[in-house]
Amino acid sequence: MSAPYPESPAGTYGWRPIVIIASLFFIIGFVTWLNGPLITFVQVAFDLSTVSAFLVPMCFYFSYLLFPVPATMLAQRTGLRGGLVIALVILSAGIAIFGECVSVRWYPGALGGLFVIGAGLSLLQVTINPYVTLLGPPQKAAQRIAIMGVANKLAGIVAPIVLALLVMRNINDIALRVKAAPDAGARDHILDQFAHAVQAPYLIMALILLVTAVGLARSSLPEIDISTPEEEDAVAEEKDPKRGPAYLWFGVACMFLYVGTEVMAGDAIGAYGASLGLPLDQTKFFTSLTLAAMMCGYILGMFLVPRVFSQERYLGLSAGCGLVLCALTWLTHGYVSVMCVALFGFANAMILPALFPIVIREVKERSAQATAMLVMAFSGGAVLPQIFVQTMPFLGVQNAFVALMAPSYGLIILYDIMIQRRGRSRPAPVMMVES
Repeated sequence: MSAPYPESPAGTYGWRPIVIIASLFFIIGFVTWLNGPLITFVQVAFDLSTVSAFLVPMCFYFSYLLFPVPATMLAQRTGLRGGLVIALVILSAGIAIFGECVSVRWYPGALGGLFVIGAGLSLLQVTINPYVTLLGPPQKAAQRIAIMGVANKLAGIVAPIVLALLVMRNINDIALRVKAAPDAGARDHILDQFAHAVQAPYLIMALILLVTAVGLARSSLPEIDISTPEEEDAVAEEKDPKRGPAYLWFGVACMFLYVGTEVMAGDAIGAYGASLGLPLDQTKFFTSLTLAAMMCGYILGMFLVPRVFSQERYLGLSAGCGLVLCALTWLTHGYVSVMCVALFGFANAMILPALFPIVIREVKERSAQATAMLVMAFSGGAVLPQIFVQTMPFLGVQNAFVALMAPSYGLIILYDIMIQRRGRSRPAPVMMVES
């Protein structure tokens, strides 16, 4: 029989590894949540349609479909620290490529840079999420991932503001000047100056990532085998060869849809607001509103899980909150509707922190496979926004948005009900009672 779980979410390794990993999640968040304002930026800088501008999240998140399996194999060969160092180097290269290609207004090259960034993040995600899950007691996994989420979304709040202030000042005026340009030469001159402002900030970010990689290579983190997690339960679970894959595939489908809804609420909110007639000088900040709401959701979740609600129960409550916001988004208009979209960040906050460890736990004998598949499911961030932007002209912005979001939350609720029913049918693990 295993020892009772400690109350601290950090577990036996202490808080130092938590702090180191949280700093990496800050980096992940800073890079990832630049995509929202980047959609608006590239639409102006490259004079693109909305559909073409939404290739930014598509290329970024599509890499999650291709790279998690080889990333998992690499992480198992290099170990945790080696995998993280390699991931940071790849990220640095991708950011440098993106910045250089944007500065010379070569859109295919910029999309290629985003693809490389996604490859680096795939390696980070494959290693870092199960590491956090297994770093301490399993019933505290949602709390640990929520701590990571706070670091991630804090960076996400800061990143769009930094980009907006450094390279997107007066973007509305730039768009008007481009439309009023007397000829193609004058228009290109305006856009060249606008796009070139990206070069220095992205080179600085690439350099910071390289320095971080060197620091991480010299740090000491506990080695945890992500392929063979410890058995924490006092009673071994029944093994049903038919039910295991079903839980895995259902969980992966939920993760696919969840990441799509997160990207819709965070990255597509600017396009959503612009489609409602709001000015670009305001919409460029909307991603930060979503992430501020998400930060509040993480902080609340850290206090409530598992003290008040189990991970499973909170997953269902979060998805239910998303359904309520779908109705409010559809029924309201203008700034009120945009604020409802931003509040999806609050509903989404604890879905991944609860869903990831639940799926890993349900198929723990195949945890490496499950981890790779869950990270591959992050490609939902490429698919749902593209469907949204393609259907928006026919259905209208609000109808297209809600038609994608509501079924996604409905499926997550169905998965949660199935997991809770299974949990009631098996013995509970031995845990220390919270004081």
